[in-house]
Amino acid sequence: MKRTAIFPSVILIVIASLAVSAFGEGISIGSKLEDFSLKDPRGTEHSISDLKGEKGTLIVFLSAQCPVVEMYNGRINELATAYKEKGISFVGIYPNATECLNWVKHHSGKEYRFTTLVDEGNVIADRFGAQYTPEVYFFNSDSILDYHGAIDNDRSGRNPDKLYLKTAFEEKLAGKEIGQKETKAFGCSIKRVEKASAPEASL
Repeated sequence: MKRTAIFPSVILIVIASLAVSAFGEGISIGSKLEDFSLKDPRGTEHSISDLKGEKGTLIVFLSAQCPVVEMYNGRINELATAYKEKGISFVGIYPNATECLNWVKHHSGKEYRFTTLVDEGNVIADRFGAQYTPEVYFFNSDSILDYHGAIDNDRSGRNPDKLYLKTAFEEKLAGKEIGQKETKAFGCSIKRVEKASAPEASL
């Protein structure tokens, strides 16, 4: 009887361990942004250190097919335009293994007013521990992760009453500590490749 009771628990522990191994432990609030390089959809390589903003950098994981991302595109662009003038740069990353390059190239050129990159093999998504599109990571001027999670609390955009990301920006630009540094991201799950076949990012 004891063996029967323990066995399911052992399975759960193994599954949890595999999940951490597959996606990586991720980065946490207070982590330093390590430099990395990825290519944009047209094949030009960019270093994240060259894309950083004077007052901070927002990395958002994107998708060419996610309906939740589609509902956020207008809000993402509005924030990117408004805060570029205040020194915060936006960088988009496409991590989905199920989206072909031509699809991503068309989508990024049509939708966004900031640099987007292709995370082949979802290496950076794994390093960050990102699970959804859209999911955002705001690094301050010292490249320290200061906010992670959702953009706001209404995927439809009709009536958001908690503007998490905008509030974080405003607090940081005013020289204040960000009050809510982490929220639960939501959207479409990132479609990953098999870990064994994932290529290394250029560091």
